[in-house]
Amino acid sequence: MALHEVNRQSENDPIFGSEAINNVAATTKLPQQEQAPNVIYQMIRDELYLDGNARQNLATFCQTWEEDEVHKLMDLSIDKNMIDKDEYPQSAEIEGRCVHMLADLWNAPDSVTTVGTSTTGSSEACMLGGLAALWRWREKRRALGQPTDKPNMVCGPVQVCWEKFARYWDVEMRETKMDDGHYFMTPEDMLELVDANTIMVVPTFGQTFTGLYETVKPLSDALDTYEHDTGNSIDIHVDGASGAMLAPFCAPDIELWDFRLERVKSISTSGHKFGLSPLGVGWVVWRSKEDLPEGLVFHVNYLGGDMPTFALNFSRPAGQIISQYYNFLRLGFEGYQRIHSACYDVCEDLVKALNKFELFEFIFDGNRETGIPAISWRIKPGVELPFSLYDLADRLRTRGWLVPAYSLPTSGNEIVIQRILVKQGFTADLANLLIADFQRSLDFLNSHPTAQCTADDAQSFDHSGR
Repeated sequence: MALHEVNRQSENDPIFGSEAINNVAATTKLPQQEQAPNVIYQMIRDELYLDGNARQNLATFCQTWEEDEVHKLMDLSIDKNMIDKDEYPQSAEIEGRCVHMLADLWNAPDSVTTVGTSTTGSSEACMLGGLAALWRWREKRRALGQPTDKPNMVCGPVQVCWEKFARYWDVEMRETKMDDGHYFMTPEDMLELVDANTIMVVPTFGQTFTGLYETVKPLSDALDTYEHDTGNSIDIHVDGASGAMLAPFCAPDIELWDFRLERVKSISTSGHKFGLSPLGVGWVVWRSKEDLPEGLVFHVNYLGGDMPTFALNFSRPAGQIISQYYNFLRLGFEGYQRIHSACYDVCEDLVKALNKFELFEFIFDGNRETGIPAISWRIKPGVELPFSLYDLADRLRTRGWLVPAYSLPTSGNEIVIQRILVKQGFTADLANLLIADFQRSLDFLNSHPTAQCTADDAQSFDHSGR
């Protein structure tokens, strides 16, 4: 009699009929046994459905849409290590091309010979620009026989990366505070804070909180006068996280902000914001080679060949840098201008639509001459509502929209605002659907008075890990 054995782990089993899929995913310990790739892929994919739809995330500055060719280049580059320039010389060449293109875009005196580097994002780029400024200041002080133990930096309301820089490298951060109607650093604010120990002034060219540009030329002019009066020369690092990839295309005639101002020694930006690259790339460029102290550059040879490196990490993927180069070649000046201009056009439509509710006062209306493609608003003074902006943000989440509400870092009374970032892929049609959901949310909140949400209530992730 023939014996038959049933294989209960057949590769032909349907995934949702297999024994493996009935297990709960491991969360704290490594599983003992290996498992079928299609089952584990499905399990993780299913969990990822619980994430939000990135295209509806109107809080993030980062790109949420890429062309198919970018996905293909990322696949081709998944095993390329950007630090290993001897093994991947063409990737290194592409990185250098991007640096020089950015230097030219930002009007460096000699874009072909200046220096810069890619980074994991604009936070690392900011820290490298800050480190170079710190070293330049120390060298000047030592040459004069003066102490170097109390460096400070002066800035307007900034993103957390600058708080990290100040804490990690023991630099005092002198940050001007926001007030009602006073949302960014002015020359008067700055002059109250600078002194001989100031390593740099950092204007943010596209504020995180409001979307407004901090104007650079008035700060530079004030520092020229300050140097004439005191003899203290203070450099500027432009944190161009968003604006440095917007203003050249959409506001070429605004007041000078780039390397055309001699006091601007370095500029940083995010490739993965309005550089339109996938997450994981930033850039920092110095005005000239002399503005990057040689002591900060390390030379390693254990991967083969001499490799100069200035970074806070070591190994990192090359795909995002290659994708940045793809965008530069694919879009050119005209393409970036058309994409970003379309974003500003959507901002204009949103402002008109939101104004019809007669509830909101705009902090920033998305004007391309004064800021990035973003709008920010608060409830009009004197308007009494049975809900807060935190409630509105929470209600919009039920339709998938992330439209954050948060308080400004004010020096006086707390000001709560909401903000929308308009990026590539957020079309006029999607904006129309968003406004319809605003109307639904407002109707619901007006007819269902609720205990008002707080900032903690309006977020979905518990950072404590509990």
